[in-house]
Amino acid sequence: MKKRNNILSIRSLLAGMLFFSISACSEDWLEPKPLSFYSPENTYNEASGLWAALVACERNMRHEYTGDGSPILTEHIFTEVAVEGTTDKSGPAQDMNLLITPDANLNSTNTNRIGWYWYEGFKGIKYANTVISRIDQPEDYESVEERNHLLATAYFHRSLRYYRLTQQFGDVPLILNEITEPKLDFYSTERKVILRKMKEDLEWGEEWIPEVMDRGRVPKGALQHLLIKVNLALGEFQDALDVANRLIDGGTYSLMTNRFGIDADDPTKNVIWDLHRPANKAPFTNTEAILLVMDRIDTDGNSGGIITMRNAVPFWGSNINTPAGNKGTSDRSGIEIDEVTAFGRGIGRLRGTWYHQSMIWDDENDLRHAPGNWMDMSDLVYNNPDIKDTDPYYGQNLQFRNEEGAVLVVDTIRSWFSWPHYKLYIPDPQRNQPQGGHTDWYIFRLAESYLLRAEAKFWMGDLAGAAEDINAVRTRAGASPYDASEINIGTILDERARELYYEEPRKTELTRIARIFALTGKTAYNGKAYNEEMFSQDNFYYDRIMEVTDYYNKGVFTRHGDTYTLSPYHVLWPIPQGAINSNTKGHLNQNEGYFGFENNVPPLTTIEEEE
Repeated sequence: MKKRNNILSIRSLLAGMLFFSISACSEDWLEPKPLSFYSPENTYNEASGLWAALVACERNMRHEYTGDGSPILTEHIFTEVAVEGTTDKSGPAQDMNLLITPDANLNSTNTNRIGWYWYEGFKGIKYANTVISRIDQPEDYESVEERNHLLATAYFHRSLRYYRLTQQFGDVPLILNEITEPKLDFYSTERKVILRKMKEDLEWGEEWIPEVMDRGRVPKGALQHLLIKVNLALGEFQDALDVANRLIDGGTYSLMTNRFGIDADDPTKNVIWDLHRPANKAPFTNTEAILLVMDRIDTDGNSGGIITMRNAVPFWGSNINTPAGNKGTSDRSGIEIDEVTAFGRGIGRLRGTWYHQSMIWDDENDLRHAPGNWMDMSDLVYNNPDIKDTDPYYGQNLQFRNEEGAVLVVDTIRSWFSWPHYKLYIPDPQRNQPQGGHTDWYIFRLAESYLLRAEAKFWMGDLAGAAEDINAVRTRAGASPYDASEINIGTILDERARELYYEEPRKTELTRIARIFALTGKTAYNGKAYNEEMFSQDNFYYDRIMEVTDYYNKGVFTRHGDTYTLSPYHVLWPIPQGAINSNTKGHLNQNEGYFGFENNVPPLTTIEEEE
């Protein structure tokens, strides 16, 4: 074994990748398994075979957003925008201090999807590394440009996974080539080393990826967007700004500011509605879309749907009574007042906080919070057909309290909150009770690119420039512009919450920002300065959530008796214990705050190539 202050030689490090792609609870991890769905001897001799291998990376991206209890929910509930709303059982990620441990069930729709990010992240790296390691195997490249385009795309996919893993988990193993035999001696690598390697790869790749690619494929703009984030994570703000300028000012993209698409002639709608209609995302007339995942009905490889309405709309079909004391709502379809077809059958799993429902909305003209786009519970009506002839409140708008002040909602966490209908409403013709059907979904969008450039300018002290970029997004939505004097990192986070709910990986980005405060020592708007040494004990991530939360550490209990708790160390997620236990000849460090941290060794800090 090489010295621990050097990264294990690339080929030896790669060989043990197999254990990352199996379940933490599996007992057969020593048994050799195929490393790919493809036969390398037959498939990778042609460029088309390597391109096909990257389809697994694209599928991996799509699955973050699709399905019941999709992983993106976990990215939200570990921040200030939402909490886990399931209230009828223990297990969902609410009491974080109790439930988020290395040996807990970290990959279940009934608990959380932390483990999904670990194992699927390394699966994506495995798929990309297969292409990278075999890049010179095909003999049918038409040009060096084709070969380099393919390599740059694989670099993008690997860099995307490592960007996410380093913000979610911190120091993780760095694996740079294909795995060819079992190996169990991984070591954690310092996150900055990983990010710097990803930056190097992305900078090389920027030259080789075309500006325009078929939707679902990786265009140059997607690589640039990711490179901005990597530069920000490294604290290299001028480089982040330079890349953002190339993307925003020199590329093929522009914000959508005029009506377009399938509902363009409907005067009751607006450009914000248009932007998030499934049929409007992929056409190239949408100049704001940078990177999409594709999911269509009756298309090979599709999912069970986006399930946004089930996941993130209130459980309005139950738990709500009329002032007369009757069950007031019904989520049956085909009834006289059919609200389930209009709004979906929600179960309130992703419960928006008061911060996201109310605090951030500072302009009544903002289309993202306007009637028709944004739904309040009082916009729904009592529609239970069983009370049509007996209850005078049938057909009237829902009420939270009766005239005596008694609460009419049995479960106020799960069944009573507001939501962004324009984004979560996805027609679902295959279900009688719609949950959110098949749709393309934004991974990167130019609106976020503007907010990333605003952030780079903020860190560099250019508040006027930051305001200009934030205002490009705000004014498109009809909100009034900010003055430079109003700009701080909270302003940027608020705008991200307005614009990117259910799109951005919120925990990833909030941790990245907290790390920048620790890296730079810059005083935050709360008057505090942070440092890297105390990162897991005192950080902006935790202080931000505590500043605006109405749940965590406030004594709020669910109907099942579970309380909402959070601690500073949750800025980083625990390394799954199964991964640590399986790595019998190496050492994966555990993050501070979780058991096993006391056994840590110094992370690897350099890259050493094997001769």
